This record gives sequence, C-alpha cells and structure tokens, in this order.
Amino acid sequence: MSIPTIDLGPWIAGGPEARGTIGRTVDEALRTAGFLLVTGHGIDPGPRAEIRAAARKFFHLPADAKQAYAVKVGGRGWLGPGAEANAYAEGGEGPPDLKESYSFVSDEPTGDPIVDEEWFRPNVWPGEVPGLRPLVETYLGQMRELSDRLLELLGVALGAGEDYFTAHTKHPTWGFNINWYPGTDRVGPAAPGQFRIGPHTDFGTVTVLDREAGSGGLQVFTDERGWEDAPYNPDAFTINIGDLMARWSDDRWRSGRHRVLPPPEHTPNEELISLVYFYDCDPGTDVRGIDSHVYLRGQLNAITAD
Repeated sequence: MSIPTIDLGPWIAGGPEARGTIGRTVDEALRTAGFLLVTGHGIDPGPRAEIRAAARKFFHLPADAKQAYAVKVGGRGWLGPGAEANAYAEGGEGPPDLKESYSFVSDEPTGDPIVDEEWFRPNVWPGEVPGLRPLVETYLGQMRELSDRLLELLGVALGAGEDYFTAHTKHPTWGFNINWYPGTDRVGPAAPGQFRIGPHTDFGTVTVLDREAGSGGLQVFTDERGWEDAPYNPDAFTINIGDLMARWSDDRWRSGRHRVLPPPEHTPNEELISLVYFYDCDPGTDVRGIDSHVYLRGQLNAITAD
C-alpha cells in the first residue's frame, strides 16, 4: 500500500534537507491514501495498555450501569450500541456501527461562555473505574503535543512553513474516543452492510490512532486498489488526515477514507479496543471559506443514529 512509515526521530533532529525529504514522502502519501504510520514518537506503550484494561472494566459493566453515562454523538460519556453510524456522513444507509465508545472532549474553558458551553464543557469520568482518569489525562497531553508536531510536519510537507497550521491550534477543540469492538459472542453476526465502523472520512485536521491488530480490523480505501487491510506496526501510531485538512490543502491531500470490518464469525471472542484522538483547530477558524466548527458540528450530527 502507499502508506509509508515516518520516523519522527530524524524529523525532530534533522536539518532542512532531512526535513524536506520527509516532507516529500508525507506529501505523496497524503495525496493517495491520506494515511501514515508514525514511529519515533516517544510515547510509552505501557500506559496505553493500562487505559485499555481500565476501559474494558467499564465496557463489561451491566448495561444499566453504563446507561448512567449515556450521551449523544459529540457528548462526554458513553455511546452505547446503535448510537452512531459513521457511514451516514457520506450519505450512506444501513445499520448503525457495531461498537461502543467512551468519549472525552476538549474541556479547558476559553472564557467565552457561548464557545465554552458548546465546545469546552467538563468531561464525565465513570466512577466505577477511578483509575481511568489519570491515565487518560496524561495521554491526552501527549496526544496534543504529538498532534501539533504532526501539524508542523504537514506545514512543511505542504510548503507553507512549520507554523502554518499550528497558528490555529492555540486553544483547539479535540475529541478522544475509546472504542470497544465486541465479538460475535456478544453482538451476534453483523447484519448486511453493517460494520464495526462504516465507511467514512474523519472531520478534523489529524487523527492519531492507537489500534490493536485483529481479523475485524481497519481497512483503508484508495482509488487505485479499493479496500485493503491497513498496515499494522505495534510500535507505530496510525495517522490520517480529515476533511478540514484536505480542504486546507486545497484538496491536494485526500481525507483518509476508512472503515472497521465487522466482528469475524470465525473468531467469535475477538474483542478489540482502539484509542482514537481527533484533533481540530481553534473555534471559528476559517478554512478556505468555511467555519471549521460549523462544519464539525454538522458532521457530528450527521452520524448520530438514534
């Protein structure tokens, strides 16, 4: 596949020539698939495993316990079965996604009460798993730092300069989903046209995904090759750009289209958890003539299934 692995070590330590070479590789990848693998990020895998272990305790709670945290798409809390259908953002139809999520959203107030009420309200932490909060808060700090570093890389790849995008991430919005993909032993066989996550593109600037390998895993779409299994490297984050970034590049780059396969019947106990960080930009940012957050809100509403 046309999805390269980028080592951030040489990018961080390198001079203009090394950075230019890396930038050209990134530019080519984003013009074809919209995806990268990134190593050399310096983020320890241990705490990510701890987040998964704590989140699994929550997802295995009885439904009535989880219901106390139920929210709609874009909210802070639990998205239960049937809450979300990502294919709807592309105008698709069919059953909702076969997953559950616990969602966290940007929560540091700006001081503007109107903006804060929509985009920066406090997160909700499940009392049944008190160990989750410190793990996630540390991870979110790492994700923001990494996302800004990726935006610096993308600014160079576009030939616009390191701060071209980060000039608009002084107080950005972001979302973080812990996605739980149960096996067929829990949800049964998928309905026709049903996926763990239906075909879609993400909405923001960059998405940073820490995934687990599995039979019912991530697939990426390209015009040349159609749907293919995404490459997996346990040491790498999977990075894709979203709709705002594609527009920001004047559509030189493509928003990475992807889906997550339904749970495999031949491995009915397969249970995967993905950690997905969606990075946006400052509220009110003009991205080639559209208000970034009017667009984001519309897309979040579009994938709400119930």
